[in-house]
Formats: sequence, C-alpha cells, structure tokens
Amino acid sequence: MAKIAELFAPKDMTVGTPWKRIVEFSIPMLIGNIAQQLYNTVDSIVIGRYVGDNALAAVGSAFPVFFFLLVLFVAVSTGAGIMVSQYFGAKDREKLSRTIGVCITLTAIASAIIMVISPFVVRPMLVLINTPESILDWSTNYLMILLVGNWGFSYFNILSGVLRGLGDSLSALVFLLISTALNVVLDIWFVVSFNMGVAGVALATVIAQVLSAILCAIKLKRMNDIFDMNLEMLRPIKEYVMQIIKLGIPSGLTQAIFSLAMVTVQSLTNSFGELVIAANVMVMRVDGFAMMPNFTFGITMTTYAGQNVGARRMDRVEEGTRQGLAIAVGVSTAITIVLLIFGRYLMAIFTQTTELVDLGMRFMRILAIGYVAMAVTQVLSGVMRGAGDTVTPMWISLITTFFLRVPLAYGLAYITRSPSHPNGRPESIFFSLLFAWVSGALITTYFYKRGAWKEKALFRSLEGH
Repeated sequence: MAKIAELFAPKDMTVGTPWKRIVEFSIPMLIGNIAQQLYNTVDSIVIGRYVGDNALAAVGSAFPVFFFLLVLFVAVSTGAGIMVSQYFGAKDREKLSRTIGVCITLTAIASAIIMVISPFVVRPMLVLINTPESILDWSTNYLMILLVGNWGFSYFNILSGVLRGLGDSLSALVFLLISTALNVVLDIWFVVSFNMGVAGVALATVIAQVLSAILCAIKLKRMNDIFDMNLEMLRPIKEYVMQIIKLGIPSGLTQAIFSLAMVTVQSLTNSFGELVIAANVMVMRVDGFAMMPNFTFGITMTTYAGQNVGARRMDRVEEGTRQGLAIAVGVSTAITIVLLIFGRYLMAIFTQTTELVDLGMRFMRILAIGYVAMAVTQVLSGVMRGAGDTVTPMWISLITTFFLRVPLAYGLAYITRSPSHPNGRPESIFFSLLFAWVSGALITTYFYKRGAWKEKALFRSLEGH
C-alpha cells in the first residue's frame, strides 16, 4: 500500500537522475494525453461510422472555433502551472497555496465568460469561416453544447495542470482514463441507442469531463500536507492574479494566434468542399496522437525546469534539457515511421470511403518529418516557459503560425489553381504547416541557445505576500 501511495504522491524533480525523472513523469502524462485525444477521436469515429462523412466534417469545422474561444482558460492554466512548479520546487507553502487558490477562482471567472458569450458568437464565427450550409447546423449545435458546458473541460485541465506542477502526473492519468471510458460508453449510447447525432457526442464529452474535474478537485483537497485549501486561499489577491496573468497572457495569446490561424486556414479548407474537410478531420485526429509525445515532453520540461529553477539548480535544468531533447526526438522519429507504414489503417477506422482514406494518407505523408521538428520546439519552449519566459515562445508562435503558415497556405492555393482545382490544391494547407513547424524548430533553438530565458525566475517576485 505504501508503494501505491508513493506512485500518487507529488514528485520532487530537483533530485535524482534527470532523464529518469523526466521519463517517470512523462509516461503517465503521455498515456493521459493519449486518453484525452480519445475524446475527440471517439467522437469522430462514432460520428463518421454511424451518422456519415458530412457529420464528421461538421465536427472538424467546429474545433478551430472551440479552441479560439478557450483562450482565457489557457492563460490562467499556463501562468498557474509555472508558479505552482516553481513554488513547489522552492518549498514555499504559503505562495503555493495562494497560487492554487487564485487559479481556481480565475478559472471560474473565465468559464463563466465563455459560457455567456458563446450563444452570441458561435454561429456567426462558423459562417465567417465559410462553413458549408450542409453542415452549419450540426457544427453550431456541437459547439454550443461544448462551450456552454465548458466548466468540466476548464477545471479538469487547470486542476490536472496543478497536479502536474506538483509532480503528480499519475492521478490526473487515472481520472482521465475513467472519464474517457465513460465518454466512449456515452458516445455509443447517445448516438446509436438514442439517435442524438452530433449533439450526442458533444453531451457525452461534457458529462465525462465534469466527472474528471470533480475527481481532480477531490484529490487536491486531500493534499493538505503540501498546501492549504480554504476560502481564504481562494481570495483573488491582486499580486497573485497579476503574476498569473503576466505569465499566462503570452501563452494565451499564443493559443489565440494558433487558433486564429486554424480558423483562417479552416476557411480555406472549407472552400475545398466536404470531402477535403472530412479528410482533414481524419488527419488532425491521427496528427493529435502523433503530437502527443511532443506536447507531453513539452509540459514535462516546463514542470522539470520550473521546479529546478525554483530550487536554484540551473545546472540540472541544462542537463535535463539535453537528455529530454534526445528522448523526445527519438520517440517522435519512431512514431513518424509507424505513421508512414500504418497510416492507411488508421485512416480507415474513421470511414469506409476509399477516396477519403487515400486523400487523408496523401496529406499525412506531407506532414511526416514535421513531427520531429515539433519535438525540438516543444522541449525547448517548455524549458523557457518553466523558467518564466513565456514571451519568447509567444513571438515564435506568432511568426511561424500567422506570418508564415497562413500567407503560405493561401499563396500556394492561389498558384495551384486549375480547371480541376478552381480553389487551388488542398495539399497547400499541409505544405504550409510543415514549413511552419520546421521554421519554429530552428528559431526556438536559436533563442534557447541565446540563454535570455535563464534570467526570468519567479521565486523572488512575490516576496512579502
């Protein structure tokens, strides 16, 4: 029993062999991220198989708008996660407790804002990005349910982020696996048994996410040996709110930039018709799994760097970065090879339409090498964020995503127009994405080696509070 309890205890990443600590932390979180990706993937499989390809396209068109409207939450969660990891590394109970309490309060505010504005902006945004009339109602219903019920999504992600900042990636995994299993059951039940269609998978996702958020809250409430959780700690003290916002706004803007680019490119994708939209959905679902290790190592390195910066162990930060980068690139290379060999079978899970599978596989081959580049970007950006430098990754994302990817996508589409492709070739979307990923890796490496991020430590920023 003691060993089991130790698995679910917070992990101090300021001691031990760096690569072992990174792997120990990453494995549960990787499984958890894969499980979270299953939410969207199961939705797509159930919709594609039981409702049809147009319904699959409707879900895909809705997602860029969904992420764009969750920028407030991203800002809160990023700022809080960095502060939690650094104050945990510094063993500062007071600051750690107040940071966790304030982030819970800010998440409530952000969730309420999203819930209130959603009914007024969802359909106009979908119309703005040229969502085909044939799928507009489905996309609107799907988005409305997800956004009005965003409390579960928001609180699970913020509270699991706090757990990871404390070094506990296993608890969040267990809770996510439970909610993912519930989501699968509810998806099939609502769509197959009750014939609820797109609305059914959205409702299933909301219910499952609420459960995972409740489980995270219960776990945190029981960790009173590490921090205090009471009404006093929930009070939004100005200094903590401002620090979270200061750290979170660059990441929130990064998410906004990324989401705005997605929305803009989705408009181009929609111009190619329902078949390309549906193929893009399949590619993005498979892409989500391919990217999971990269995102996992990025978050792991944020926690690792944050704790070690808090403990004044910059030597461990640099050593861990080298080892973490080697692991991430190795894993990403292996996944890329698997995708190239077995990608067609993965695409066939979503649809029985051969033309759709062929199109999706053609797009996936274009992106393949980009996954290795993204491993570099995620690891080095994670280290910079963990040290408190969230601005540099924001600028890199702005340059590569908005100023490189979007113009290139539209430019390639324009120059490849022909009688058979009056709006250009759809491959332009994926060549532009590949170029953005590779450029991001090169620019991020340059700024990491410059080393300005080392001066951004936070442990003195709230002295006296």
